[in-house]
Amino acid sequence: MEIFKNILQLPPIWYSFAILSVLTLFGALGTIMSKNPVHSVIYLIVTFFSISAHYILLNAQFLAAVNIIVYAGAIMVLFLFVIMFLNMREEADEMKNNKIIGAAITTAVLMGGILVIFLRRSEREPLNTLTFNSQTGMVEVLGKSLYGEYLLPFELVSVLFLVAMAGAVMLAKREPGERHF
Repeated sequence: MEIFKNILQLPPIWYSFAILSVLTLFGALGTIMSKNPVHSVIYLIVTFFSISAHYILLNAQFLAAVNIIVYAGAIMVLFLFVIMFLNMREEADEMKNNKIIGAAITTAVLMGGILVIFLRRSEREPLNTLTFNSQTGMVEVLGKSLYGEYLLPFELVSVLFLVAMAGAVMLAKREPGERHF
């Protein structure tokens, strides 16, 4: 009975966080449990949108917009094209193996246990409204952080992406006399 009283005393943002968390988990489970690859991609899009809603709750609107544009938009369209080009009927019989489902459930239980352990160990500090910075997740603060404190790692990642693009172009380059689809 005391647990229900504590739940009712939570701020309203905790309820939206709980609902979004359940939606994210069901979307992720639908992604890995779906037998139809197109349905799996749709579940993954639901997962990405609910994660973007989590970003909005954390006052990181820029990350939410980038997550929707890049992942839920561009990457999912790419996944759908790849699924349409592949013949998935032959590989569907191999995915019926119960060992894969057992490994997925075991991994999910282990990761959930680790998450619960770390959440119990974490210390919750009350929000101080006098020192709270409401601009934490905004683009200006993110840009100052990326081009100030984290300039070297940011530039190293950009060089890594450039090398990866050059490698992809070299791998996709046609040799004379070679036929593609």
